[in-house]
Amino acid sequence: MKSSILKLSLCLMLFSIFSCNEAKSKEVKKESPKEETPKYSEDWESLGKHNEAPAWFKDAKLGIYFHWGVYSVPAYGSEWYPRNMHLEDHAVYKHHVEKYGHPSEFGYHDFIPMFKAENFNPKEWADLFQKAGAKFAGPVAEHHDGFAMWDSEVTPWNVADRGPKRDITGELEKEIRKHGMKLITTFHHSKNLQLSDELGNENPKSHYPYLEGMPTSSNDPELQLLYGNMDHEKWYNEIWFPKLKEVIDKYNPDIVWFDYILGDIPEKYRLKFAAYYLNEAEKKGQEVVIGRKQHDLPLSLSVDDLEQARKNVIGTKTWMTDATISNGSWCYTEDLGVKLAEDILHMLVDIVSKNGVLLLNVSPKADGTIPENQKEGLLKMGKWLETYGEAVYGTEAWYTFGEGPTKEPKGHFKNHQAFMKLKYTNKDIRYTTKDYTIYAIILGEVEANKNLVLESFAKENIHDMTSIENVEFLGSNESIDWELSEEKGLSLKAPSKVIDDMATVIKITISQ
Repeated sequence: MKSSILKLSLCLMLFSIFSCNEAKSKEVKKESPKEETPKYSEDWESLGKHNEAPAWFKDAKLGIYFHWGVYSVPAYGSEWYPRNMHLEDHAVYKHHVEKYGHPSEFGYHDFIPMFKAENFNPKEWADLFQKAGAKFAGPVAEHHDGFAMWDSEVTPWNVADRGPKRDITGELEKEIRKHGMKLITTFHHSKNLQLSDELGNENPKSHYPYLEGMPTSSNDPELQLLYGNMDHEKWYNEIWFPKLKEVIDKYNPDIVWFDYILGDIPEKYRLKFAAYYLNEAEKKGQEVVIGRKQHDLPLSLSVDDLEQARKNVIGTKTWMTDATISNGSWCYTEDLGVKLAEDILHMLVDIVSKNGVLLLNVSPKADGTIPENQKEGLLKMGKWLETYGEAVYGTEAWYTFGEGPTKEPKGHFKNHQAFMKLKYTNKDIRYTTKDYTIYAIILGEVEANKNLVLESFAKENIHDMTSIENVEFLGSNESIDWELSEEKGLSLKAPSKVIDDMATVIKITISQ
């Protein structure tokens, strides 16, 4: 009897152990789900399924970024100071020798302790960008100079470890998002790699020249990281891609934008970046944008950017212009000239009328302050946008972008000087549309009681005549006399008082 009880007890115990182990096994399986296959693979066809211009980006119209870094310390020439200080025939070289000494003795890395950013206030910057009307903002994460503007483990040459000893990108990211803006980080570091390692045989695609006796040809492993003087494959694997990955992982940028020379990065690394960024965004439910400047990424997955230039026709896809608030360098230099607020606004309106977005650059000082003349221009434009922004944000191009005597040249950066000289007047009109509304934006002040004719509404231009319900001038409560004629277009009379000296918006409501 005792033997039977003992056998029964043993069976029950074994059954209990087996059941527990089976339950634990199920728990382990439950805790370790099978990893999902990434949505995007490292090939252009797969990556091309990405929506390159999500609605939030199309509607944003204006973003602000800034060229700010170690090159802001000498505040001379331009952000290309790190390169030009090594070229004996260049004015920057002569300036550097006179003020700091020979570049073999005082190298670019010697400016880093002088870059202190002691007055940098991320909240003030985010306030300013928001008041200027920007819907996204962020830093030049790294220029050609090899110095990272974020807290980096990839390179010791970063703002958290040297110079300011603050995570500039991290502090700004928090404030930008608090202000309801999206984050852009721009990368110019594709040009940092030295493509020639023979003394005196400089490759113009390299930012730093490989020169004997200079830090640019040093065997010091740390200096090589800054000056891009290292094995190419090692640089692609351990520097170029890891820097992008680090910023994506730490700050979740909504836009990653590339400067030129990206096409010199081998295709497999460009594919690797795009797949990683898009898959990470997919995990987070984030709609992101990749900006490119040349034919180095397919437009099926990226937005085309035109530096200091823009289209002279309506873009069939959303595109971008990057331009600077200044008349000279992109970074702060002494006596830096600044564009008039109305010229920046007119550029923005022209871009928006053609389905474009403006990425506007500002130029802070090395101490972290933004010059007053730049602030004034941003705030004046922002005040206009606060009042009349319905004609800009969330709009799209009408059947024509506009009318008037001022014409934009063709081309990209090669014609940037011609674009810089463009000056619009109140004879130039740009159109946008939203729902059942057409906005005619006159690029300048409209005289009181002036008779106007919008020729784009004439039948020979519009072909399919529209039925207008109402016409009004934004910023005025006066009733407007207007008449729609198939021959002339839309004739109307301006209010009895001048509305705005920067630009005047006519709101035309059509029948539904």
